[in-house]
This record gives sequence, structure tokens and C-alpha cells, in this order.
Amino acid sequence: MYGPGGFYLRPEGPAGHFRTSVHASPLFARAVARLLTEVAAGLGPGPVDLVDVGAGRGELLTGVLAALPAGFPVRPYAVERAPRPAGLDERIVWRASVPRGVRGLLFANEWLDNVPVEVAEVDPDGVARLVLVRPDGSETLGEPVSGADAAWLERWWPLGEPGTRAEIGRPRDEAWASALAALDAGVAVAVDYAHTRQARPPFGSLSGFRGGREVAPVPDGSCDITAHVALDACAGGSGELTSQREALSRLGVSATRPPLSLASSDPAAYVRALAAAGEAAELTARGGLGDFGWLTHRV
Repeated sequence: MYGPGGFYLRPEGPAGHFRTSVHASPLFARAVARLLTEVAAGLGPGPVDLVDVGAGRGELLTGVLAALPAGFPVRPYAVERAPRPAGLDERIVWRASVPRGVRGLLFANEWLDNVPVEVAEVDPDGVARLVLVRPDGSETLGEPVSGADAAWLERWWPLGEPGTRAEIGRPRDEAWASALAALDAGVAVAVDYAHTRQARPPFGSLSGFRGGREVAPVPDGSCDITAHVALDACAGGSGELTSQREALSRLGVSATRPPLSLASSDPAAYVRALAAAGEAAELTARGGLGDFGWLTHRV
């Protein structure tokens, strides 16, 4: 997936295969820009860092920089395995890892769902076993889950009936903890399709995507492989969990339609406001992007 010729390193980037909040509307980048200005106000004078973890091809950073007030003192970092795309704003520092000593906003949009995890399934005897997968996508059950992975399952995703599955989120917990450790002062936010212990999917959520369609999650580098994130486990008992619908509403994204009177007094403004309301509705829709989880840590 991340190796030479792997799905995540292809020139077209994620936008060539699926639609994220970043691609759905510039309103998302404007909301992140507003969040950054709030973080900066809390930190006091001086430049602030904006670290985009899992930056794709720099779309979010590009949108945020365009939305910030002129002269806003920001140091933007893109953290991404793929090569730096041509034509990207020269202010953006392109890195393969999260910088240390961040003072500002660390934002990870749809990063954790692509951190690889093991899948466990309960066999007919009630034993949780690792799911093994061949290059053609066919599966078989392997050894029983043990050690730290077994402890994680017991705490965060207990399994019961034969055939039920779980994605063992321990590597994501560790990845997020490592990212948080890079933040000296400010706010860190992880945004992803998510679930909590009270509502885990009984058969897991592992899936593949290619060219805008859901496909079998075959691990040959030909498609995106993703699974929803146990954000409550990543939170580890701290941080704030909320929905994207609630988070964006607080940041000024509203799907309220403009008054019809505006259509008579200023038709062009009415059309613009109506389009923005439609984009906001997509970003905050129940059953869609609005159901994304937002995990926020303040340092």
C-alpha cells in the first residue's frame, strides 16, 4: 500500500478514488482556518504551526492558507508518504513524519483509518483468531489473538458470537499517541469515520475503495483499504469526542437556506448562499460526512 507503486503513492492521490470532506467543499478548509485562528489566539503572540497529518496532495493546507487573514503568521507542514506535488505553495514544508515541538494545530483528517490493523474473528469454538488474507483476497483463520492485542480486544472491543469480527485498533492508538507527543502547545484533532464501545459494528468495517466504488479489500496495492476507527480507544480516557456535524456547526458551517427575499434584492448573492448551504448540508449530513467523529486534545 505504501511501497513503490502502492495505492497511496499514486500520482492521482486519494481524490482520484474517493471524496472526502476536503474535496466536498472549501467550507471545510475555512472551518479549519477558523479553528487555527482560535488556537493562535489562545497561544498568544508569535507564529503558529499547522500540521496536516495524512495530507494527500496538500488540498486541505492549500484551502486553509487561502482562507486565513492576510499576513497571518503560520508555519504549514504536510505529513505524507507520497512525493511533494508540483505547484504546491512554497510555504508548505513537505515531510514524511510529524515534526516535533509543534505549537499550534495538528489536524489529521482521514489518517487513522488507513493505519494498518489486524482483524480478529471468533471461530466456532468461541476463540478470537487472527484473520489471514492471501494476495487474491481469500481469507482463513490463524493463531488465537494473544498478548497486547488480546488485552486491547478485552478492553475496547469484546467479541462474543462465532463469526463476529473486530479490527484491533492498538496500532492506531499508538500512532495517535505518537502524534500527540509532538504537540508542545495547542490543539490536536483526529477526524475519521468512527465508532465507540457502545456501538461497534458486529462484523467489523474493513472495506476497499477504487475509482469511487467500494471493492473487496484485496491487499495487492490496487485499492484503498480502510476500516473505521475506535476513536474512544485512541482518546484513551482523555480528549473530547464529538461528531463532525457538531464540530463544524461550532466553527460556523451552517446548512440554513438563505431567505427568499435575498433572491429578489440580490439574486447573485442568493445563488452563492444557496450553494454554500448545499455544501454545508453535505459536510454535516446524518448518515454521511456529518457522522465523522472528531477527537480533540488540548495541550
